[in-house]
Amino acid sequence: MIDPDGYRPNVGIVLMHEDGRVFWARRIRRDGWQFPQGGMNTDETPLEAMYRELEEETGLQAHHVDVLGATPGWLRYRLPPRAIRHQERAVCIGQKQVWFLLRLKGDESEVRLDATGHPEFDRWRWVDFWYPIDNVVMFKRRVYASALHHLAPLARDIAGQGAIPPPDPRSRALLFNHHGRRRQIQPRVVPVTQAAED
Repeated sequence: MIDPDGYRPNVGIVLMHEDGRVFWARRIRRDGWQFPQGGMNTDETPLEAMYRELEEETGLQAHHVDVLGATPGWLRYRLPPRAIRHQERAVCIGQKQVWFLLRLKGDESEVRLDATGHPEFDRWRWVDFWYPIDNVVMFKRRVYASALHHLAPLARDIAGQGAIPPPDPRSRALLFNHHGRRRQIQPRVVPVTQAAED
């Protein structure tokens, strides 16, 4: 299913441990790491697609997690030119995604990467909340920054302020850079009186 603009509807999953770390997995037979994500079927809502992808990619089911929130509307990223299949009848130029923040309430031993006959991942680990922005493939960095910036307040409600510090200024810059390339920016200097009021 591809929309008229060439984007495939998709869901992304940020699965969080109680302590604020997030689930980070390695694509099978590749060196790239990412959050679980997957395409929506034509008869699915984003929530239904999220639960299906969660089970297919992690082995976890609805009773293993709490849904803490989601991004409003779609977040989009374009595929690099080498990944676009121009010979297809409907050309997909990228993904449009709804991102969900989940809290793991079961035991992490319930995670099974081989829950289907075609696993997406072969390894996983917990990482700091902001770590994925700097470590996902370049063309996904802007959408990861957007999703995590939106979901961070919900995550702090569970894990606490100390577990999820303010993001690095460079990740904020990604929100305004339409090509996903980092800008060289200087941190904003806040006068002591203004900092006290913030």
